[in-house]
Amino acid sequence: MTHWIVVPLVLPAVVAPLLILASRHNLAAQRVISIAAAAALLAVAVGLYGLAQDGTVRPYLVGAWPAPYGIVLILDRLSATMVLLFAVLALAIVVYATAGWDLRGRHFHPLFQFQVLGVNGAFLTGDVFNLFVFFEVMLIASYGLMLHGGGARRLKAGFRYVTVNLIGSTLFLFAVGTIYAVTGTLNMADLARKVAAVPAGDTALLGVGAVMLFLVFALKASVAPLHGWLPTAYAAAPGLSAALFMIMTKVGAYTILRVYTLIFGADAGALAGIVTPWMLPAALATLAVGAIGMLAARSLLGLACFAVVWSMGSLLVAFGLFDTGGIGAGLYYVLHSTLAGASLFLLVDMLVPQRGTAEDRLVPAPLAHPALLAGLFFATAVAMAGLPPLSGFLGKLMIMEASRGSTAAVWIWGMILATSLVAILAFARAGSVVFWKPARGAAPAGPAAAPHAASSTADAAVTPAIATPAPHAASSTADAAVTHAIATPAPHAASSTADAAVTPGMATPAPHAVSSTADAPELPAGVAPGEAAAKQGASAPVAPGQGTTGEGMPSQASSSHASYERPARARVPAPPRLQPLPVAVLTILLGATVALTALAGPVRREMGLTAAQTLDTGAYVRAVLGPAATAAAGRP
Repeated sequence: MTHWIVVPLVLPAVVAPLLILASRHNLAAQRVISIAAAAALLAVAVGLYGLAQDGTVRPYLVGAWPAPYGIVLILDRLSATMVLLFAVLALAIVVYATAGWDLRGRHFHPLFQFQVLGVNGAFLTGDVFNLFVFFEVMLIASYGLMLHGGGARRLKAGFRYVTVNLIGSTLFLFAVGTIYAVTGTLNMADLARKVAAVPAGDTALLGVGAVMLFLVFALKASVAPLHGWLPTAYAAAPGLSAALFMIMTKVGAYTILRVYTLIFGADAGALAGIVTPWMLPAALATLAVGAIGMLAARSLLGLACFAVVWSMGSLLVAFGLFDTGGIGAGLYYVLHSTLAGASLFLLVDMLVPQRGTAEDRLVPAPLAHPALLAGLFFATAVAMAGLPPLSGFLGKLMIMEASRGSTAAVWIWGMILATSLVAILAFARAGSVVFWKPARGAAPAGPAAAPHAASSTADAAVTPAIATPAPHAASSTADAAVTHAIATPAPHAASSTADAAVTPGMATPAPHAVSSTADAPELPAGVAPGEAAAKQGASAPVAPGQGTTGEGMPSQASSSHASYERPARARVPAPPRLQPLPVAVLTILLGATVALTALAGPVRREMGLTAAQTLDTGAYVRAVLGPAATAAAGRP
């Protein structure tokens, strides 16, 4: 079973070129192969997670080269949890894509498989250089997924995204080189053994390498003030890609946790806890920036992007405690925030085509399927904002409980509670604009509601219920009868070359409300306006010169029924039909957060065990290098 550790890397590495070489022009075959590979990955991830439950750290030596000289993969509770979480998300994303999203560009499925390879490699690798390699694989695949479908806006944001990540990769390479120059190794277990024994003269240089490495991971995790790339890139990326990218920010958080508990943890001598003083303030700043950004967002995608930044702040507050309680609470929050964030991006991806030209802007707009989409938005907002009873609320409660012993507990509690209130306000504002205002502000039904609703060459009878007739509501060459109840008729409401009957009750006739070549007789008592108008219109003679006004100006209407042409109605394209498959995928992801809430007790205990194992550096070093190396380093 130990050989199964390498399957999450081998499987996508084989499937991706197979999709390009064997089924490049056969999308149906690509879909089948990609879904089957994602399902197989999920099955393997479940098996590996079960294997890691005994608490044993299992190294996999690629090519049978012993550590620290060869490539080593590590399976423990932490890496198994992250691989399983990503396998669930990956299967949901690839199924969602088969609803037609993968038709918008080329090579979606191969790029998706390369993305799976990079992310799984980052979770399972046991040395820093291969972490850099898998970062690059993951980022190169993400460049293609972000630009999937094309477009000028996407291309511009993609250029920034690539530039920022190239800077991060360069800094990563400098950090790796610095650490290797000082210690002579890049194997994580070997580094954990050697860092404490570095000569005092090299400690500062090794510290520089450690800080540069932290900056790279913080950039990937969108920690403030390095978060600026995320709202621009994710807002321009396709919704499906943004949902998949939810795991990429978690890769940054995972590497911070792995490196700064294992290599620069409590046993690292002079460099122990080197980033701890910066971690918590940066996490609190990320919370504040994310909440303010959510409140200031002018689009649904902007709201979702800053919600991701805000959730990363909550997660890094927990990891920044660097103790069992904080890490356990953070791991529970990782599961929640990944599923909830992906659900939010998928929901926005479904909402945008339903809103026509308004797209994702926070403005009132007609919306197809408002009841279903409003229900999904409400559930997603409750999960994302952390309202009870869903897993977001429990996750934040665990983080606050874990911070009770910290000297910064007041700041942590205050920031989490205050920013949660701001997040609730932001989601409530967005929901009211998108789902409530269009219903209240909708135009009333009826012919008078539309411009030129009553345009005729004969008679135009405006009903008493019309409060504000549209411009040119009644344009006629014969009679126009306007009733008592018209309070404010529009200019040129009745333009006629014959008779115009105006009732005595008209309060304020508009200028030129009646333009006629004859007098407008009053209606006799007991005769309905429409009836009188019909009689008069039927018998109205066509006088010479009819078709011009009394001033000799050309009339607005033609002179006969035969020559009149009804104005063509503007064709409003119908919104695309809401497909059941994406709705089902979104519902399953939201259901997973509900299941996470129901299983909060067992999951919390499991995450606590995972946190305890993550902090046990000695067990990790013994498993990878053997008991002799551990004893030589003086570790228990």
